[in-house]
Amino acid sequence: MRSVLLVEDDFFDTMTVQKSFEKFNVPHKLYTAFNGIEALDLLLGRNGAEAIRPLPEVILLDLNMPKMNGFEFLGELRAQPELRQVPVFITTTSEMDIDRLQAENLDVQGYIVKPIDFENTRDMVDSMNLLEVLLKSED
Repeated sequence: MRSVLLVEDDFFDTMTVQKSFEKFNVPHKLYTAFNGIEALDLLLGRNGAEAIRPLPEVILLDLNMPKMNGFEFLGELRAQPELRQVPVFITTTSEMDIDRLQAENLDVQGYIVKPIDFENTRDMVDSMNLLEVLLKSED
């Protein structure tokens, strides 16, 4: 089954994504992790977690999380040969250009500032890129 991994420590944001998937009938199973360590456990099947297989079509990643933040997670993800090609979209409250640049240097497919503001052209383009990845994976 196709899937998406949401790495997000905010319960409200997690619920918002879950409700959006239901509302728009996104045909993917949604897995959730509350920090980078939990996400790696799900991806690698370690520390008692069952590995997500097949790998997720997309990872939606918050940057500011406890234990292992988004940048640390991205570094670990890109260091794993079997995981480095999984598309990652950042979803964060940080509008700082330095965070966006650091994320781009870690090969993310998009950077979406929460709450998503479709008046902001950069958010809209990155959101549409995410939608394209999800829809393309239905083929």
